[in-house]
Amino acid sequence: MALDLLKFFQATDPSRTLFINNEVDAKYYIDFSGVRGGDIINKLQQKITFFKPNEPTCTLFTGHIGCGKSTELLRLQAELEKQSFHVVYFESSEDLEMTDVDIADVLLAIARRVSQSLDKITLAETSKFNELLQGAWRVLNSEITGVKAKSPLGDVGYSTDKEKVSLSFGIGEITTKIKNDPTLREKLNQYLGPQKTQLLEAINRELLEPAIAKLKQQGKKGLVVIVDNLDRIDNRVKSWGRPQQEYLFVDQGEFLTKLNCHLVYTMPLSLKFSNDYGTLTQRFPEDPKVLPMVPVLWPDGSIHEKGMELMQQMVLARAFPYLLPAERLSNITEIFDDISSLDRLCQMSGGHVRDLLRLLNTWIMEEMALPLSRDTLEQVIRSRRNEMTMPISDDEWQLLRHVKQRKRVSDDQGYQKLIRSRFVFEYRDRGESWFDVNPILTEARELTS
Repeated sequence: MALDLLKFFQATDPSRTLFINNEVDAKYYIDFSGVRGGDIINKLQQKITFFKPNEPTCTLFTGHIGCGKSTELLRLQAELEKQSFHVVYFESSEDLEMTDVDIADVLLAIARRVSQSLDKITLAETSKFNELLQGAWRVLNSEITGVKAKSPLGDVGYSTDKEKVSLSFGIGEITTKIKNDPTLREKLNQYLGPQKTQLLEAINRELLEPAIAKLKQQGKKGLVVIVDNLDRIDNRVKSWGRPQQEYLFVDQGEFLTKLNCHLVYTMPLSLKFSNDYGTLTQRFPEDPKVLPMVPVLWPDGSIHEKGMELMQQMVLARAFPYLLPAERLSNITEIFDDISSLDRLCQMSGGHVRDLLRLLNTWIMEEMALPLSRDTLEQVIRSRRNEMTMPISDDEWQLLRHVKQRKRVSDDQGYQKLIRSRFVFEYRDRGESWFDVNPILTEARELTS
């Protein structure tokens, strides 16, 4: 049976996150842990389920945007749920304005999502929490608009059977109201900022701790909150001169660790190369866990055979999800004019999962027929290179030349930008760590002349 071009195109959608519990997605999933320096997700799971099941834990999880963090975190959720943990996973970008995030915003988002997830649990009255939220509502409606609107939380002390529903609904009303209005966000944070200790205490005592107690009565072993996409917060400078990423994770990092449940946050990879990284590691109980690229080349430029094999399988699984790996290899010419074209695709991706799918997806659209030809791939690569090189300054080209030669980076601000822009990738294998320039750029005349 001939391969369906449209289905193959849809399967290579670079914006698609794999859900391991889904039968088809499970077939698409490739385990790269063997060439990424170890199974980080398994270690996270063991920390929560074996070493500290009854103690709050906090883990920072980082890596390049698009390297597969969300897929791995969803795998962690699935594994924890199998072991009877209640897991709340959410994408923070749905709740927060990523260009302007404060610590109170994050705490409220977590409280809202946890409250929403407890659809079968009735909590006792959350009076202190309600008091803070009603004060916030008054600030947003009276001080800003001059309108004394009724709080969606109602009056403190209403019946407990409506408590949980009103709590999540009330937080949602507030966060929705401020998300697209910077003036309201500023007013809310002026109100909640000085009270963040009280807000944290209210969330712990009136929401998290009672929820965990009720969950354990129902046979659950604990509560885990996974906050995805927090690595995507913009790094613009706050009004007082502090970059937003350093402000949230370094200056306010202690508050991120104080919620009394198991926590996993995604963190911007560029913070690993910040001058404040040493301070950041003091704020959190352990160093951030890094999900690196899949190596397709060794530092000396030779082919990383295992990494290449796994990247090939990632492509072939999208075309032949129900075939065994060896059977997929025998069908390469149904997709590509030659195996060398598949090799070229994998090498040019640099082991970046989303970049590979982006190149492949564009290649399919340009060709509109199978097998895909090498000439079209080269056109796609040149077009992508042209787009990437336009914003690169002379100073940044010099930094890229240093990375190409030395296979390492420093804590320089310029390198942070290279990491954020995915111009430089990090690799780990067999205890070895190195950096290299995104292969799309390595053939640019600025690096070859």
